[in-house]
Order: sequence, then structure tokens, then C-alpha cells
Amino acid sequence: MNKHIAAFALLAASLFALPAQAAKCGGDFDTFLSQIGREAQAKGVSASVVREALSGVSIDQEVLAFDKRQRYTFKRSFEDYAKTRVIPARLKRATALMQKHAQLLARVERQFGVPKELIMAIWTLETDNGGGDMGKRPVVRTLATLAHDCRRTELFQGELIAAMMIVNRGDLPLKDLVGAFAGEIGQTQFLPSSYIKYGVDYDGNGHVDLRHSVPDVLASTANLLKTNGWRAGQPYGEGTENFQVMREWNRSEIYRKTMVLFAEKLGGNNY
Repeated sequence: MNKHIAAFALLAASLFALPAQAAKCGGDFDTFLSQIGREAQAKGVSASVVREALSGVSIDQEVLAFDKRQRYTFKRSFEDYAKTRVIPARLKRATALMQKHAQLLARVERQFGVPKELIMAIWTLETDNGGGDMGKRPVVRTLATLAHDCRRTELFQGELIAAMMIVNRGDLPLKDLVGAFAGEIGQTQFLPSSYIKYGVDYDGNGHVDLRHSVPDVLASTANLLKTNGWRAGQPYGEGTENFQVMREWNRSEIYRKTMVLFAEKLGGNNY
């Protein structure tokens, strides 16, 4: 499914705008990585992190093949799509987790204004609450591959530098910087630029950990929506302002309607 590529393309371009001398895509890969490394250091990433991150990186042909056949649209109807996603097993687990994390969810909802049912819906739909597929591919290799390909090099050069910033900040060690086919990270699948911009250290340990920390995951997810204009206490079903804000999560109307349906099934009454 679309893990925010379209939704965050403009964001990444603005967050990590590249200068006129950006790395040249499509040529020698090692030369390209050297140029990226210099740009990362210019943005504050230490030389040691750059060396660790980029040493020995090679093009991932599986990522290229996946990206070239991927289409960022849903071809099925909402009904057909939703019935494969909003299923009893997921609803049962999500309901149990809402009870387990009731105090945390209430705190997040108070602070960020995003209903707990919607946060739980996102967490469940993205990775089955961290118990499903968060991706196993090295994020730096994935993003270097996509950045070297010239179709969306500006977007992915920015994401690659942001990934190194995550390591540089100490949020995740490089060995834990693994994700999906477009470099999405963690239990609600943030691109690195969004990790940097919206990530919240909600467990107070000094790091934003969107792979292992449930408080960080839930608060960061809510923070993304709040920062992009979420109106607390207002409806979020189709046709509302909040439904439009949800485009920053996923531009697909069908996916957003599925998010709303899942929240509705969890007992949300403000949709």
C-alpha cells in the first residue's frame, strides 16, 4: 500500500531542500554516495555516522523493481479494500490494546486532540500494532537506491540525509534502521523526514524510537495530524476538514475512509 510517499513528497522537498550542487543521480554509484555524504555533513551529520551509514552500500535491485511496478493508487473499491483490512481479528486485538494502553491513549488524545480510536486504527492498519510487517530492508540502502534513480532523486536524497540524521541524533542505531520498500520506519511507518519533523519522545528517555516505544509511536502519529491542522473535537469523516488533514497521512481517499471505518468500529462517535 502507499506508505505516505505521495503525501510527503512536497514535505520532504521543503524540509530537506537540496542546493544547486545536489548529488547527480544516475551516474557512478560510489561517486553519488560520496556527494550525498558531503551534503549530509553540511547539514550536521557527523563524518563517523556518514562513514558508518554509507560504507559498502550497494544498489538494491529488488527495491528498484518494486518501485517501478508500484502504483500509488487503489484500484479496488472502498468496500472491497476495507473488507480485507477491517477484520474481526484486528478489531479484537485493537480493542484489547485500547484497554491495555487506556491511560496513555487518553493522555495523547488530550494533548494532541486526535481521537484515540483513530490513532489505534492507524497503528493497526499500518503494522498490526507493531506485530506485523514493519519491513526488514536496510533503510539507507533502500533510500540510496531510490535517490540514485533519477525519477524522484530530490525526494529520496532528502530522505536519505534524514535517515542519517536519525542515527546522528541517537534515536536509532544503524542496525535498527530497517524498514519497508520506500524507507518507511517503525510501527506507523514514517518516512525519515517525518520521523525528524513529527517524532515525539513521549516516554521521556531522550530518544524518539518509533520502532520499539509505544508511547513515542502513538504520540508521534497524533503529532503529525495535529501539526498539519487537525481540529480537536471536530468530525473526521469524509467531507470534513479533518478528513482533508488526513491526506497528510495518506492521500488515498479509500485508505482514509478505511481509517475512519476502523475507528468507527472501535467505538468512535465523532466521525
